[in-house]
Amino acid sequence: MIEKKEEFLTVAPFECAWRKDLKFREAGRGCVSFEAFARNDVTLIFRENVGSRNYHYKRDSSPHYTVILGSHRNRRLRIEVDGKTVVDVAGVGLCCSSSFQSYWISIYDGLISIGKGKYPFQDIVFQWIDSNPNCNVRYIGLSSWDKHVSYRNVNVLSLTHNHMSLWKHVDFGEYQVEEEGDEELGDELMDYDNWGLKHFLESWELSDMLFIVGVEERPVPAHKTILAASGNFPLSSTSYVISLPTVTYPVLHALLQYIYTGWTQIPQEQLGSLRAVSLQFEVMPLVKQCEETMERIKLNRKLFESGNNVEFSYPSTRPHCCTTLPSLPIGIQRLKQLQSTGEYSDVNICIEGYGLVAQVHKIVLSLWSIPFAKMFTNGMSESISSEVTIRDVPPEAFRAMLEFMYSGELSDAVSLDSGALLLELLLLADQFGVTLLHQECCQILLECLSEDSICPLLQVVSWIPSCRLIKETCQRKFSMNFDYCTTTSTVFVLLDETVFSNIVQRPAYPMITKAYNYSREVLCKSHTNWGKLMDRRAKRNVGMSCFKCELKNKQGLSELLQRTMDWTSVARFKIRTHPDLAVTSEEKVLNAILVFGLKAKELFGWEVLDELMINSKPELLFGDRLQLVNDLLSFVRFPLLPYSLLKKLQNSNISWRIPVFQNLVNEAINFIEFGHGRTENEENVRFQHRRSNYKEFQYIRDGDSNGVLYFAGTSYGEHQWVNPVLAKTLTITASSPHLRYTDPKVLVSRTYQGTSYAGPRMENGHKRAWWMVDLGQDHQLMCNYYTVRQDGSRAFMRCWNFQASLDGKTWTNLRVHENDPTVCRPGQFASWPIIGANALLPFRYFRPVLTGPTTDATNPWNLCICYLELYGYFL
Repeated sequence: MIEKKEEFLTVAPFECAWRKDLKFREAGRGCVSFEAFARNDVTLIFRENVGSRNYHYKRDSSPHYTVILGSHRNRRLRIEVDGKTVVDVAGVGLCCSSSFQSYWISIYDGLISIGKGKYPFQDIVFQWIDSNPNCNVRYIGLSSWDKHVSYRNVNVLSLTHNHMSLWKHVDFGEYQVEEEGDEELGDELMDYDNWGLKHFLESWELSDMLFIVGVEERPVPAHKTILAASGNFPLSSTSYVISLPTVTYPVLHALLQYIYTGWTQIPQEQLGSLRAVSLQFEVMPLVKQCEETMERIKLNRKLFESGNNVEFSYPSTRPHCCTTLPSLPIGIQRLKQLQSTGEYSDVNICIEGYGLVAQVHKIVLSLWSIPFAKMFTNGMSESISSEVTIRDVPPEAFRAMLEFMYSGELSDAVSLDSGALLLELLLLADQFGVTLLHQECCQILLECLSEDSICPLLQVVSWIPSCRLIKETCQRKFSMNFDYCTTTSTVFVLLDETVFSNIVQRPAYPMITKAYNYSREVLCKSHTNWGKLMDRRAKRNVGMSCFKCELKNKQGLSELLQRTMDWTSVARFKIRTHPDLAVTSEEKVLNAILVFGLKAKELFGWEVLDELMINSKPELLFGDRLQLVNDLLSFVRFPLLPYSLLKKLQNSNISWRIPVFQNLVNEAINFIEFGHGRTENEENVRFQHRRSNYKEFQYIRDGDSNGVLYFAGTSYGEHQWVNPVLAKTLTITASSPHLRYTDPKVLVSRTYQGTSYAGPRMENGHKRAWWMVDLGQDHQLMCNYYTVRQDGSRAFMRCWNFQASLDGKTWTNLRVHENDPTVCRPGQFASWPIIGANALLPFRYFRPVLTGPTTDATNPWNLCICYLELYGYFL
């Protein structure tokens, strides 16, 4: 039973409360804050759909996340994914049975963050990243285990502006750099993260005014720009002293601390004085909080013991350790006004070769950037000059950075730009250590990442340590769109060699190779036969556990083996290729490696290189990339190539000139002809199909059984054909409602239907009619051919587009038909190829859509087709 008493919601054991308002605005991204009263097992469920009152996560087989605070009698914190425990850590005292406890839980693309306290995104208790995130969870259930749990003040927050503090943990937490010298860099980045206005609280650095406080006339430094933007202080360009003889230092300190850090505390007895001085200078957020606290004290004095401190925090979406805008009680509009007018400005920024860029305030630049702070305070010429010249900086991007520093957010023009300006801004943010700007740029670049922008972006970010998240994402997206990225242009040959190697192979492979070589070298010094033994084990693909057993009685080597052989035992000396590498044929992997090695300016196949080899040597053609080519060739799965192609490669000049190439081709031919090495290589991935390989469906003739939609009717090859709409292996919808002659299952039926049409609807001010196929969230298709069949009418289409989409909202034209007379009789089949770069892109949704009237004068906007089939590479 679920009871709702006043503002409390009490959930009985083994039940769950669902409310329609408890859902994220954006699927997979949101934060829920709440208070709970329980002995143990405060349980929240995150699902794609609303559950029932009797729902329980232990019986749920659908995708979901479960977070349990205070499991195992309030001793553990647990996270479950689809019913399986993925996190089970100690967390003593997470629940409280004597009073309500405040919590918050956020989910952002698989990053689950859990915290305690009233303010979300602060006081993080635990974080976990799902390597295979469920980005569709939206609804939140409040549940329990074997005891009643009471909830109140449950609120769902959007992560649109709040998630950057969580990204920070991903950027510099998950990707830890292990090379020499990077530990110091990591510390420096953390300093950048914690930098802010708090470092200038009552500091003489960059101060341009003084408070003279109390009867002792104590001087307290401050900054005009900050005070002018946070209240109404009596400031002028000529005066720099404010005398406060009746105000004590603790009261003024509390006021300045609130302005500079967003947090302060003061003894209860001085609360009235703090309110008075805040009201005097019109620091209205603090005035309001003082008055609210004084009212609560008046209503219930027992809650506030005399002599205790009262704390105040400025309401902010960002943690108060990050004392930058807009987490402080500083008026953004007033600050921007000071920037535009130049009032209280103390430095002119010039760019060499360009001239004056802006009149700015040193304190504003310094609160964001340690390099600027050092520039203005190190005692060098910049710290005493009213003009600073910066070199090698793009003016437009620098202005955009200044605008961010004065507003705390990117302008709309920059946010909508995913090209050169944003990249320049990212580099500036990295150069000057503006961490939040850096994170904003990374976020936009990742959201706008496309197949065409992968390589240019990788060229820029591959050498920036703080962009590891972007680098990893781009490499993964490149590998998932390998065909497109390597066959539409030669931009990929400009990538860093390490980056391209990481795309073709698993990044851990060099480390494994290094471990193996090191171990072999050390052991061979002690016993010459051991090196041969290691080589034999490696060639036979046997794990190092056997090798350890043979050596376990040898003294002095057990520790060495434990340290150096564990890596190789994990690898089992198998060649590991990138698990996400999605290709339509191994020949394209081979061509990409050769083109990259040649640094070619034009795309070509191996045949062109074969001709070049007639009169030239590999050392001249590949230059310094020859060794890389030799290394990467072993990641081509030659046994998967057609036998006829392997024979051509065997007799090629490439095979004659490059021994590694020849050995790999011969190995593949022997494997196919004689089965040599099948037992030894059955676990070697080079002899297996790629996990992400596309299955090819080739168009043979109109109405054949070789298409993807027919394949879906067999449950992807599992049984005899059944209409895939009835089998629910795919979904078909029309632009008009489901009627007798607008039946989705007809479009994939094997029986001719005399009348079948989709009626028109208005889209973006235009009349459109379409049939749409959804392959499902687990499938995609690189479409290179499609077939339609006219129904029994004479409403022949003439102007239409064949489109594809990843989300069903943004559509890409695969083929545009203008005044196409191909369909000219009832019941006719018609097929067309898809050519160009878009044929190499995978999509989930496909549709033919009318863009002009048909030949029927009565109902010119009915799309009258009774059959549709798709061909290409299916995943």
